[in-house]
Amino acid sequence: MSQVSPTLEGFRAAFRRPALTFAEIAWRWTLGATAWALLLFSFFEYLNTLPVTHADATLLSTRHPALVGRALTHILRGSLNRVVLAALLGALALSLLWIVAASIGRAATVRALLDYFAGRRNVADDSSAEASEKADSLSLRSLVGLHFLRVATVLAALLALVGAAILAGFVSSEAKPQPGLAFILFLPLAGLIFIAWPMLNWVLSLACVFSIRDGEDALGALAAAVTFFRERLGAILAVSTWTGLAHFVAFSIATTAVSLPLSLIQFAPSRLVIACILLVTLAYFAVADWLYIARLAGYVCIAEMPQTLPAAASLPSATSPTGNVASLETAIDRDEPILSDVPNLAVET
Repeated sequence: MSQVSPTLEGFRAAFRRPALTFAEIAWRWTLGATAWALLLFSFFEYLNTLPVTHADATLLSTRHPALVGRALTHILRGSLNRVVLAALLGALALSLLWIVAASIGRAATVRALLDYFAGRRNVADDSSAEASEKADSLSLRSLVGLHFLRVATVLAALLALVGAAILAGFVSSEAKPQPGLAFILFLPLAGLIFIAWPMLNWVLSLACVFSIRDGEDALGALAAAVTFFRERLGAILAVSTWTGLAHFVAFSIATTAVSLPLSLIQFAPSRLVIACILLVTLAYFAVADWLYIARLAGYVCIAEMPQTLPAAASLPSATSPTGNVASLETAIDRDEPILSDVPNLAVET
């Protein structure tokens, strides 16, 4: 029996199915481009709403730090409400778009991985098309719920950070300021938040696999993910560790590659340097998406494939011509002295 390595199977699936990586890049990069476009559009629209009088323009033209600061204070006065409202509306719109795009993209990638490993196991899926379509519709609704919970965890983490800052600020007052002690108290609270939030986010992302495979609702898929993690902890940690190390290596190479054109910024044209940095950044993001598909494929392999695969054995030819063990046992004379368990019986006879 040959052991199945989920890590190797995950990388093999990512190599053999490059369309999965392209699909992941498509929805992720489309969402990222939309977010950047919305951010830039909101920024320029915000600048157009700022009132600039002739006196402010005169103060800005002097380039004196004090006069420029006074002009900017007058220009930006009363505009914080518009910034907060625009940020809230933009975050809400991007969150809804991410929930829909991530649900559709994850359904496509996980379904393709399930079909891939079903082919690896030589399992023919003879289920009806109606049941499959019904399960897909149920899983899509479940995915929407899971991704909504992921957005909720992000909001909860941000609110928890604000609450931790307020709680730590109670030790410092105007009469007796102690900013150092407040910062020291804030650090462990923030550390707990940054530990709990990624764990919850990871469990919710893992639950997407069971939502699509089993057609579970959001809570059922979450319970299945927790049970799966408890039962297959070693294999899951192996996949996460190796893909995490590969991601770290890719990040190190990308940061080193970015530092090279930055060191030549005084000699090379600025546009060329910016173009090189953008290319390296996009290449890193593409590799990161590929590694994410490899990790996801490793999780699907753990859930779908058995722990061992039967090797091509030639045992029947070694035992008997027909491969029947019973016929081999009947051909052996059990009364032969050399086969006895009694010591020196063969010598005595």
